[in-house]
Amino acid sequence: MQRAMKEKSLLEDPDSPELENAFAAMWHEVLFLVVLSSRSVLGQVSYSIPEEMPKGSIVGNIAQDLGLDVKRLKSGKARIFTEDSTEYIELNKERGLLLVKEKIDRESLCAKITPCALHFQIILENPMELYSITVEITDINDNAPFFQTEEIRFEISESAVTGARFTLERAIDVDVGTNGLQSYSLKPTDHFVLEVQSQTGGDKSVEMVLQKPLDREKQERFTLLLTANDGGDPVRSGSVKIHVTVLDVNDNAPVFTQKVYKATISESAAKGAKLTTVSASDADEGTNGRISYYMSKTADSLSDLFIVDRHSGDVVLNGQIDYEKSSHYQLEIQAKDQGGLTDTCKLIVDVLDVNDNTPTINIISKSNSISEESTPGTVVAMMKVNDPDSGANGQVHCSISENIPFTITSPSNNFFSLRTEQELDRERESEYNITVMCSDEGVPSLSSSASLRLHISDVNDNAPVFERSSYEAFVLENNSPGLSIFTVKASDADSNQNARVSYILDDSAVNGVPVSSYVSVSADSGVINAVRSFDYEQLKDFQFRVKAQDGGSPPLSSNVTVKIKVQDQNDNAPQVLYPNAWLSYKLQKATDRALFEVGAQNGEIRTVRQVTDKDAVKQKLTVVVEDNGQPSRSAVVNINVAVADSFPEVVSEFSDFTHSREYNDNLTFYLVLALAAVSFLFITTVVVIISVKIYRWRQSRIFYQSNLPVIPYYPPGYADTGVTGTLPHMYNYDVCMTTNSRKSDCKYSTLGGQSVLVVDPSFTETMKRAMKENNFLDDQDSPEMISYSISEEMPKGSIVGNIAQDLGLESKRLKSGKARIFTVDTTEYFELNKERGLLLVKEKIDRESLCGKITPCALHLQMILENPMELYSITVEITDINDNAPFFQTEEIRFEISESAVTGARFTLERAIDVDVGTNGLQSYSLKPTDNFVLEVQSQTGGDKSVEMVLQKPLDREKQERFTLLLTASDGGEPVRSGSVKIHVTVLDVNDNAPVFTQKIYKATISESAAKGAKLTTVSASDADEGSNGRISYYMSKTADSLSDLFTVDQHSGDVVLNGQIDYEKSSHYQLEIQAKDQGGLTDSCKVVLDVFDINDNKPSINILSMSSSVSEMSEPGTVVAMINVIDPDSGANGQVHCSISENIPFTITSPSNNFFSLRTEQELDRERESEYNITVMCSDEGVPSLSSSASLRLHISDVNDNAPVFERSSYEAFVLENNSPGLSIFTVKASDADSNQNARVSYILHDSAVNGVPVSSYVSVSADSGVINAVRSFDYEQLKDFQFRVKAQDGGSPPLSSNVTVKIKVQDQNDNAPQVLYPVQTGGSLVAEIVPRSADVGYLVTKVVAVDVDSGQNAWLSYKLQRATDRALFEVGPQNGEIRTVRQVTDKDAVKQKLTVVVEDNGQPSRSAVVNINVAVADSFPEVVSEFSDFTHSREYNDNLTFYLVLALAAVSFLFITTVVVIISVKIYRWRQSRIFYQSNLPVIPYYPPGYADTGVTGTLPHMYNYDVCMTTNSRKSDCKYSTLGGQSVLVVDPSFTETLQRAMKENNFLDDQDSPEMVRAFIECAFVCCGFAHPILSILNWRTPGKSLFSIDTSSGEIRAGGDIDYEKHKQIKVKAKDHGGLTDTSEVMFDVTDVNNNAPKITIMSFSSAVSEEAVPGTVIAIITSDVDSGNNGKAYITLSLS
Repeated sequence: MQRAMKEKSLLEDPDSPELENAFAAMWHEVLFLVVLSSRSVLGQVSYSIPEEMPKGSIVGNIAQDLGLDVKRLKSGKARIFTEDSTEYIELNKERGLLLVKEKIDRESLCAKITPCALHFQIILENPMELYSITVEITDINDNAPFFQTEEIRFEISESAVTGARFTLERAIDVDVGTNGLQSYSLKPTDHFVLEVQSQTGGDKSVEMVLQKPLDREKQERFTLLLTANDGGDPVRSGSVKIHVTVLDVNDNAPVFTQKVYKATISESAAKGAKLTTVSASDADEGTNGRISYYMSKTADSLSDLFIVDRHSGDVVLNGQIDYEKSSHYQLEIQAKDQGGLTDTCKLIVDVLDVNDNTPTINIISKSNSISEESTPGTVVAMMKVNDPDSGANGQVHCSISENIPFTITSPSNNFFSLRTEQELDRERESEYNITVMCSDEGVPSLSSSASLRLHISDVNDNAPVFERSSYEAFVLENNSPGLSIFTVKASDADSNQNARVSYILDDSAVNGVPVSSYVSVSADSGVINAVRSFDYEQLKDFQFRVKAQDGGSPPLSSNVTVKIKVQDQNDNAPQVLYPNAWLSYKLQKATDRALFEVGAQNGEIRTVRQVTDKDAVKQKLTVVVEDNGQPSRSAVVNINVAVADSFPEVVSEFSDFTHSREYNDNLTFYLVLALAAVSFLFITTVVVIISVKIYRWRQSRIFYQSNLPVIPYYPPGYADTGVTGTLPHMYNYDVCMTTNSRKSDCKYSTLGGQSVLVVDPSFTETMKRAMKENNFLDDQDSPEMISYSISEEMPKGSIVGNIAQDLGLESKRLKSGKARIFTVDTTEYFELNKERGLLLVKEKIDRESLCGKITPCALHLQMILENPMELYSITVEITDINDNAPFFQTEEIRFEISESAVTGARFTLERAIDVDVGTNGLQSYSLKPTDNFVLEVQSQTGGDKSVEMVLQKPLDREKQERFTLLLTASDGGEPVRSGSVKIHVTVLDVNDNAPVFTQKIYKATISESAAKGAKLTTVSASDADEGSNGRISYYMSKTADSLSDLFTVDQHSGDVVLNGQIDYEKSSHYQLEIQAKDQGGLTDSCKVVLDVFDINDNKPSINILSMSSSVSEMSEPGTVVAMINVIDPDSGANGQVHCSISENIPFTITSPSNNFFSLRTEQELDRERESEYNITVMCSDEGVPSLSSSASLRLHISDVNDNAPVFERSSYEAFVLENNSPGLSIFTVKASDADSNQNARVSYILHDSAVNGVPVSSYVSVSADSGVINAVRSFDYEQLKDFQFRVKAQDGGSPPLSSNVTVKIKVQDQNDNAPQVLYPVQTGGSLVAEIVPRSADVGYLVTKVVAVDVDSGQNAWLSYKLQRATDRALFEVGPQNGEIRTVRQVTDKDAVKQKLTVVVEDNGQPSRSAVVNINVAVADSFPEVVSEFSDFTHSREYNDNLTFYLVLALAAVSFLFITTVVVIISVKIYRWRQSRIFYQSNLPVIPYYPPGYADTGVTGTLPHMYNYDVCMTTNSRKSDCKYSTLGGQSVLVVDPSFTETLQRAMKENNFLDDQDSPEMVRAFIECAFVCCGFAHPILSILNWRTPGKSLFSIDTSSGEIRAGGDIDYEKHKQIKVKAKDHGGLTDTSEVMFDVTDVNNNAPKITIMSFSSAVSEEAVPGTVIAIITSDVDSGNNGKAYITLSLS
């Protein structure tokens, strides 16, 4: 809206500033402009009204001003269109008036923009007219000035100087002109006066100036009232309270409530435990009165153990304290305010002891091993146990675990000895892990332990023991000498050499022969081996004794008896034990070996192949049964097998068992033998031919398959024999372990070694170190004590004392007793000279590092002697020397003191540290210079001294900002030692200067596309003060237009940054007021003027003023569809808009005036081609880059009835099952109409017609609405197989349109045939019977019933059921396959004669069935069958048939064999003759190219329809092939170095035109030439140019014409040959040839006509289909057609 009001007019250039005056002159003028052809008019009128007019107030008479009649407003459906959603003005069409619809607030609508106006349009239709209206809103004084905050607060230091300025917040008045803000006033004016300054742009800055100094002691707070007034009538005003707080300056030091604090704490207190709280107070306020607590630095680093909270004064434990190290602590705590003034106090902490130390066990001497023969009381180890706790917490008692033969005693305080209590036995316990547990008497008691590992050395006192009392073993006779029979094993409870067992064979005899000639025993392993081969018949068993002896001294042994039993081998033949035995079975003889086989393991005789009619009825089998013995034994059994389907055949063969069948058997045998021989020869011949063919084919593939390298095969376990050094195979071994092997650790130990390594993460030294201390032998009296005193820092080797003399010992005793010094800790400061008996200084001793401040300082050690053991305690006191000067922990001390600090202010200094003690320690302090400060030293309890620096003269920062003092500390030693530290004092400034900006006005420019965070400019101010008083912060003053949302200023740097999104269309100019403020509240202000550059950032806004939702497809071109208003708020070219629509639609868009567009039709419309249009209007501006927006219009095309219904198919065909019920729905016809609604509503009508003289309506009916065709009557397939009729579809248009379709109905047959049984055949004169042996198992196949049903589909699916049976529990029939099988095992109780009745049913509805009776004979032998079926004649028909079929089969196979041989020989001769043609003509053989081989030359491949393949024999590869046409333009050389194809070479040859069908072609034709002057004319074929085919070529020298491709019988007849010599003379000749047709076209079945349905009543000879098959001629074109049913 603001952008629209700034442009002033829709018809004028918005960028011209001269239009502002012209706008006022034209404000009430009415302008009319005709722009939309003859029906669209655009006019403009303006009005002016004040804001806040009530709802319904009259704006103007728009009808009168526009010259319109009120009736025109009604008929034209006049309405108001606004660009935004708020409508402030409404139209009264009854009176033609513009009225106020909503109360208008000028300030919320336009803010500070003047003039303020509303722009909208009035739209009329039929015809369309458009008018622009502008209404100006004038201001009234309806708003008082106001401040954005309810109150203003200032904090001003009492040190602020007169003239200090404080910027105040400006008031806001949203009214404009004289109704806006005019003046300010301030009350009271005791301390401050008001100054108002006018700025550029009409704004005013307001400042409060200090005219009288502030005093916080007199008045800490006061309030002022600031009032703002406007210039309206009446005057309106607003006010705000100003609260001023006077800030204090630092003029008071902190003071502790106590000078000495006391506290106690347990040494077990956790880190963070609170000891006490120190407290200090400061009379100042704010930061000056804020106190921080610090701990003064000391030499003993108490800051690591204790900390004090800076804010609360809580003293907290920060580390782990230890009563044993120190039972008393003294802390010095300092309180300091923010101005640097301080006070100190002392905290005394007493530590309470707790039992927190476990006893420490030191093993002075121990033994690693002891003999199991040791006497009780033998000393094993000597230990010293220390507990640093005091009192009962330090009293220690030691014990060991029970049930071990040891005890522990204490010969003196803190010393313990471990000794044996009972006799030891290594075999019962070879090693003891003794744990010594020492605990103190504290509550709770603490304990520690030490483990001793004691090995018991062995004595040979156990003999070897065998695992068994006697042994028994078996060996098979005829064994090989050296065979390992078994192993004896003995064990010895002793260890090492005493446990090493050897095995010895006792001397004894077996049958008078030494036992060593029968067996031997391995001395190491105990393996017993056979020395000879045993014979069961000579020696069945024998026994002997084996002795086991250990390696002790003397050795011990034990014996065991071993019995050997010889086992017999197999020497008896087996017996046939039917049916189970561990035997193998073989078929030795059989009547037909190809028919039966016997299971090698189970003896089951099964058929190998399918039994046929050619197999003899009587089959004789001979089975051999062998055992698995060595040597094997066997037995033979003969079995007779009858192969027959019925009993008459069996009876005829077995009716007289005494009659010899030798003649018939021989005849059958020879016939079968001859048939087998001929069949074998025939099959062998076929196999050989196929093999040769495959072999040659594989050989021919060599041309086309690349030779791939063969990957060698390496057998499993192939070993590396290279230079890597692997062992030979015979020395490579695998280690096999169980899956549990990983659960065990491997330990290797040498018990007798001198060094043992203990691998443990917590133990880092070797056992040698641990075994350094020898064993104590016997208990001694309490150790004797002696003391010495030496000064610290004595050089190495200095004499401490004569220890031998002082203890009354001789030097020899020190040597023989292996005297040594023992200390509890690892540092050895002293050593023993055993030669002289002196105690010497081993390491230089520093008393301060050893004992710190503890006095006296002493070292405690022990001297140990052995044989006998003696223990002496020695104490050496270390005295202090003055070897350390006093020092300060910091190199320098710094103070920051405010220049407002008062005289007498105290500042605590760091104390010096002197690690020496006594008079050598710290004694005095001194301070230089003393111009401003003096030193005070005060003695405290415990001998410490506190050092303070006292201000005696006020500080002045302007005179001297920094100065340095020197603090010196001196001790009382001789000579005196001293240390010093520098004290740096910095005088802090007080706030007495306000900030000052470097500029009062800053200017900047920015693009409206600038991103958030863009920097505009930087404002800068300076303050003469220092520190926090001179630290300036920048703020943006609050304004009415919320510029703080768009811009921010960095408090520290003064960078003015864009914080939001600015918009040139909303505002092109901004003015910011920025304030600089220091920490004391003093301020200054400046102004930032910001200009915004416009960019193309607004897309065109599309408003649809009027639109038609539908248009008739009969509409004329040029019909207006929609009127659109497009507005782009950008300026200049960025706001110029062009609109377009998508192509290929029958519409166009035009612009009748600026920002208005009309959409109208351009072509005729067709609803059936396009029933609806989604029109997208795309509008873009002329900015760079251009922005665009779009709007979619959905236009519906109304329908006209111009399309007839159309059926989905051109004709319909349906099927109906005969005997259907009347009214059955057969199928549905469907038609569609491209029109819509009523025009597309289709009705279906049945055409009047007759079927066999009867109206079709008596057969079927059709639903008018759905098109469903129903049967009126029941159809009979035998009477009516099919009929047809027509259905009409008619739409509901006016007039209606219609179309017709033909419908054909076919009647389908139902199930009306019962199944027929094909096998077994039922005849009146024969018996149908099957034989089932009594050994038949469950599932034995008896026979199979085969039946068929002539019906089709589901009606022909058959199922089988067993209706009746002699024994229903014995047989069952397969429901799907008709197989009759046994249900259970046949037994002797079952009747021989079984009768079964099987029912066969189809799957029709209803089903039909057939019945077959089957006789089954259950018997194992023929006599049983004969006895049951003795009434049958012994027919010999079967034997005669067998002989006949054998002879017939022999003749057929012989004929096939001879025919095959003759054909093969004929083919070979034919191919030989063909191959000779190549060699006789001296032509090379053309190699084979794969099918579809293409020309790879640069001329492109030939068309596929003219490409021919060359097929040759596999021997073609044996010849090189080179073709050359000397006079031609193309040469083919088939050579490894030449890669061009035959097609490429023959592409340029000439061929004849197509001719009539010839009958024969010769492969090669010789032509005679008349050569004139040249011996070798160049020959070529002229007129054979079949595209893409190279069928003929001619030898240029010999004149031989060669067939180069496939010749077509139907086309090729003659060739025209041209001869040309080298002189250019030519001659031509025609060559005629005949082409003989070959059978090269397979029959191709083409069905010319076909009837898909044939009546079952059709007579034989009825034509069903007409088929053509072969395009060849003569016999080659005769096709034999066979039919098969599926």
